[in-house]
Amino acid sequence: MSTLSSEEYLPTASPPTGAGTGHDRPYRFSFYSNSLSATIHARSLSELPAEGQTFEDLFGGASKTALNDQRLGNDPEGQTWWLDVLSPTDEEMKMLSRVFNIHPLTTEDIQMEEAREKIELFRTYYLVCFRSFDQDPFSPTYLEPLNVYIIVFREGTLSFHFRSTPHPQNVRRRIKQLKDYISVTSDWISYALIDDITDAFGPLIQSIEYEVDSIDELVLILKDAEQSDMLRRIGTCRKKVMGLLRLMGNKADVVKGLAKRCNENWKVAPTSDIGLYLSDIQDHLITMTQNLNHYEKILSRSHSNYLAQISIEITDANNQINDVLSKLTALGTVLIPMNLVTGALWGMNVHVPGQGIDSNTWFLSIIGCLAAFAIIGGYSAYKMIRK
Repeated sequence: MSTLSSEEYLPTASPPTGAGTGHDRPYRFSFYSNSLSATIHARSLSELPAEGQTFEDLFGGASKTALNDQRLGNDPEGQTWWLDVLSPTDEEMKMLSRVFNIHPLTTEDIQMEEAREKIELFRTYYLVCFRSFDQDPFSPTYLEPLNVYIIVFREGTLSFHFRSTPHPQNVRRRIKQLKDYISVTSDWISYALIDDITDAFGPLIQSIEYEVDSIDELVLILKDAEQSDMLRRIGTCRKKVMGLLRLMGNKADVVKGLAKRCNENWKVAPTSDIGLYLSDIQDHLITMTQNLNHYEKILSRSHSNYLAQISIEITDANNQINDVLSKLTALGTVLIPMNLVTGALWGMNVHVPGQGIDSNTWFLSIIGCLAAFAIIGGYSAYKMIRK
């Protein structure tokens, strides 16, 4: 069950007996501490401490006793920890809430998977609700919102999410790369999570930009045979843009509010050195939102241009049909009177001029008159059509 490497430590404690304790279960708890050389991954809370170790020893002052000391004004220890939790159960949330003195409103927001992005300050911590999205293109929930809840104490951080996401692993990798150059604090961990969520939108927005540019260039120059899927491409791209705009939501306002808290003299507020990082994230969010709005305008214009081109093509086709029908009408105007003479009159039991004469004079004369009528009528119709 356990493996040990330079990057992570998987505890050897046996999971509690009961249903669903097989080794095929995913690791739902990941514990990082700057006092440990590796990250601890566990399937349950009981697996986190090593043999003979207590939770107080593991968290190094993050227990309820340490929090009480903090409220009494004692300085917190220098250790910084981070516990990432995947799909916490109600019992686990109750225990964590009791141990870390989490407010019931915060617990309710996490259990109910509150979708509204926000920042809230409490007496011993602040809560950040931030939305990411499912980044697996082969997942049925691809691009669907994924809520991440970050509880930041002075000495540590708790993060919760209800679907697997690469953000915690990315942040731990970033910490490993930068630990010799930065001071890893709980505020920095929360910033790194927010920054990684923000960066996840970059490649998707870049791919949308390429698709939008392609649509904008091709919508008016493609041949009829090549335009069959243009409307589908426009619709699919607009759906992605609107979905990302919905995901971006009020992220910039949340980060702005968090940056403002850095200047407040409240003990649980973020430290001022994080404010510069948060301002950079805010600029990125504003830029991405503006780009998405710009892409939506381009797609809307391309959609209108495509429909206008289709309308013009339909109008041209109707004009061609009308031209053919007008020619057929002119031809019918010439032929119907001739058919009246030859078919209607001569097909009846009536006296035909020249019937009693053996020569073909009358017959040829009638044929000549019909031919002359056809020529005169056809020429007149041609002149009318030309006008």
